[in-house]
Amino acid sequence: MIYQGDCLEVMKGFDDNSVNMILTSPPYWALRDYGVEGQLGLEPTFNEYINKLCDMFDECKRVLRDDGTCWVNIGDTYSGSNGNGYKQTIENENIFKGKAGYHDKLRNRIKEYSLPSKSLCLIPHRFAIEMCNRGWILRNTIIWHKNNCMPSSVKDRFTVDFEYLFFFSKKKKYYFEQQFDEYTEPLNRWGGNNLNANGESSWDKGTGQETYRDRNMRPNQSGRNKRCVWNINTKPFKEAHFAVFPEELCVTPIKAGCPEGGIVLDPFFGAGTTGLVATKLNREYIGIELNPEYIEIARKRIENEHLR
Repeated sequence: MIYQGDCLEVMKGFDDNSVNMILTSPPYWALRDYGVEGQLGLEPTFNEYINKLCDMFDECKRVLRDDGTCWVNIGDTYSGSNGNGYKQTIENENIFKGKAGYHDKLRNRIKEYSLPSKSLCLIPHRFAIEMCNRGWILRNTIIWHKNNCMPSSVKDRFTVDFEYLFFFSKKKKYYFEQQFDEYTEPLNRWGGNNLNANGESSWDKGTGQETYRDRNMRPNQSGRNKRCVWNINTKPFKEAHFAVFPEELCVTPIKAGCPEGGIVLDPFFGAGTTGLVATKLNREYIGIELNPEYIEIARKRIENEHLR
């Protein structure tokens, strides 16, 4: 099910404790104009952006079941970096124009800077801290490593090839299905599951840990507990949506955080990737999207999946 409108207002009509998990990627601050009045991300200061975003997640928290989890993909912004981000200012107006040249008009009103130009704004960190301040439990910070990241022309810093995916829970106990990575190379040259196949070490005796080399370090046949750096390539998308996260980024959170038949909510539905993956994994979905053009793109993607 997809709703058109402002996600905060739409969710006010939802029942308490009615969805199993939330998975979303909100508009990043000061990076894109999606061409819809009232959109998030064009606030003149990052503090206003983060407050609005976390107000929305306050409503998500009400809608989320007590055993539910919340997964948020969010990127950072550079301060005043020649068109790659707004300059964070103390004096500014929030007048959305929705037209080309809006960024330039905003810069022309700058009076005072609160961050040095070219500095990372630390948006993900500020967001995560404010979420914790509002009662969310941050369980993991996951690094989405993009093996095929876009080349960068900068010469005075390193190319950024990752984004953050934050994993929050509403309560200390929550639904979670453990996920596994395949074991890689053998732990020793004999190919066994122990650190050492035979022999002793004076170093072992010196530490009082004479038996640890004989322990089975791979007791689970399913693999090792999944790590927090996920290597996932970005995927091109031919439709008219600027930022579409890859399906693979949604698979693990949905498998881990939502039982089959459960409901996944994405309050920034965009081109519908969350709903598409939920459908493939036999979960229900609820999407909320401000832009009606993106809703049509999402509907077609998900309908095509049902026709296969």
